[in-house]
Amino acid sequence: MIAMCQNEIILRPANPARDEGRSFAVLLDRSAEGFFRFWFGPNFIDIVATAYIQPGHDLSFQNVTFAEHNGAIVGMALGYTAEQHRLASDHPLKKAAGKARVRMKIISILFAPLMRIIDNIPDGDFYLQAIAVEKGFDGKGVGSMLLDAIDKQAITNGSARLALDVSAKNERARRLYEKRGMAIESQWPKRLPISGLRFYRMVKTL
Repeated sequence: MIAMCQNEIILRPANPARDEGRSFAVLLDRSAEGFFRFWFGPNFIDIVATAYIQPGHDLSFQNVTFAEHNGAIVGMALGYTAEQHRLASDHPLKKAAGKARVRMKIISILFAPLMRIIDNIPDGDFYLQAIAVEKGFDGKGVGSMLLDAIDKQAITNGSARLALDVSAKNERARRLYEKRGMAIESQWPKRLPISGLRFYRMVKTL
């Protein structure tokens, strides 16, 4: 990916460096509204950062684009094709989890329906798993730049559509995606659960 620059914000591909992995972990957890902290426990930053530097899995540096301002990471986007997801291994993440694998397994079982959402990526789709911007850079166009980069990445990979899942409670994000031509294709679960947890699958043709 060629670096892009707008108002001193630079976009670049991620590198397999542990310090970058730590920044990625914080932004990833923010995008997931605290799920990774919950999934792995208090050491989630080190666990994600350790897995991040390894190739061949969903959370690998290979799938990450960073936004920088004056050399500091201020945003990130994580995305991959349906085929890349199918070929991905969960071994790097399990190995990085160490003793937290027990916690990881229990939560994965308890939240199995939620975890399976990500496996429902149709052939030809490019899936945006996460996008996040550091506090203080909201409203400065960083998110839009990252989404532009993801669109180009998806097209370069030959994908026909861009897809993502967004919490029904995150109306701000949903409105942003709608402005960019995305529409709700489906929702999960179809019946509202007691907890009120609901996600929308949003897509657009590229």
